[in-house]
Amino acid sequence: MTADTAPDRAQVIDQVVKAYDIRGLVGTQLDATFVRDVGAAYARVLLDEQAAGTGSGLGGGKGLVVGHDMRESSPELADAFTEGVTALGVDVVAIGLASTDMLYYASGALEMPGAMFTASHNPATYNGIKLCRAGAAPVGQDSGLDEIAALLDRGPGAATPDAAAAERGAVSHRDLRDDYAAFLRSLVDLSGIRSLSIVVDAGNGMAGYTVPAVLQGGSGPGHLPIEVYPLYFELDGSFPNHEANPLDPDNLRDLQREVITLGRVDAGLAFDGDADRVFLVDEKGDAVSPSAITALVATRELAKHPGSTVIHNLITSRAVPEIVTEAGGTPVRSRVGHSFIKGTMAETGAVFGGEHSAHYYFRDFWRADSGMLAALHVLAALGEQDRPLSELMARYERYAASGEINSTVADPTAVMAEVEQTFGDRDGVTTDDLDGLTVTLPATGDRAGSWFNLRPSNTEPLLRLNVEAADDDAVAALRDEVLALVRG
Repeated sequence: MTADTAPDRAQVIDQVVKAYDIRGLVGTQLDATFVRDVGAAYARVLLDEQAAGTGSGLGGGKGLVVGHDMRESSPELADAFTEGVTALGVDVVAIGLASTDMLYYASGALEMPGAMFTASHNPATYNGIKLCRAGAAPVGQDSGLDEIAALLDRGPGAATPDAAAAERGAVSHRDLRDDYAAFLRSLVDLSGIRSLSIVVDAGNGMAGYTVPAVLQGGSGPGHLPIEVYPLYFELDGSFPNHEANPLDPDNLRDLQREVITLGRVDAGLAFDGDADRVFLVDEKGDAVSPSAITALVATRELAKHPGSTVIHNLITSRAVPEIVTEAGGTPVRSRVGHSFIKGTMAETGAVFGGEHSAHYYFRDFWRADSGMLAALHVLAALGEQDRPLSELMARYERYAASGEINSTVADPTAVMAEVEQTFGDRDGVTTDDLDGLTVTLPATGDRAGSWFNLRPSNTEPLLRLNVEAADDDAVAALRDEVLALVRG
């Protein structure tokens, strides 16, 4: 991607600048030259904000913190980004290998904006950049990414016309892994829990770097009574064992098999590639719903902060708002996506937020998401009592769900309109368009009403369907009816 290929640059920008991050194929969409321009563009946006007094700018410090995951391309791209940033006179604190929530910790603790190089759960051929403002505040299309895209669209070097006259920023290196681990452990009291044994599947991702520091670090008073059986802790961005995407049930098979084979462990944890999400299986090897984890963590946070607000996205089980209300909290429904969750948390002062995709957000963690912090809460809840995880989680699993089902459609808007018309004409049915189309059916007898959400993908011609109902049969019936309309 050079000046000679400028006509293709606009297409590349449109392809890689997503709703919440920058992500694409290494070499064909993302290379060092392009990423260097991204660094310069983000630095320019921050400097302009600081000069105008219209945003957080560079935060409490004068620099920007940069971390990267274990992908082969990540160090080179992080260095290129750093070159773009320092060309404008902005300092960089390079923290090296990091999980995404470790980068958020650095952004919060150092009061600096940040950049994390990762493609999360995507295959090895991808990489990307997750940007945040000082204090781990989100950067999305309407909060900085659009300005970065506009600068990139003006051509290579557009953000650094006066770079030759600028004093180059300095680069310093810091290892924050132990500080990050200590901070997380300060937020969850595990001092009195019973001894636990767990299997952790890091998927060759960044959990292989952070789990030893958080769960196994040191000995003595701060040592946790948790025995960890590691699975795929070797950092390898080629993902030789399975994709680092636990949302796909196939990628939980090895963890489930290991839990069952060992036969004496209390739980299994699976992290995605950048370790900002965590999925659990119980002592039987059965997957635990992320909605149930949201409800459990919410009750723990409400016990510490009575009467607080808890955010849940609109595809989370309706058990979550029910349980939050029963615990004396105020549930608030949000669109899907971290920028919406974090924004709503800031507006409401919410203590916690959860998404059914296994992102969990904490006010005490700068409203950022941390799979590791959610895991600590579950382990604390498990270790504070004697029941197995399956029994502990039973009270939070109230309904049956379909999981997310994707359908390729030529015109998502037209299909959603047809579905809304079909269901909207029925007695007692309600609809809303907070995020896509949500349809709620009336209760029948003592059976709660079913609901489904149909929303378009931000990047592909897909419709994503989630269904919840009283039992599996009701889920299957509603799922099949909706898919018949969606798929023609």
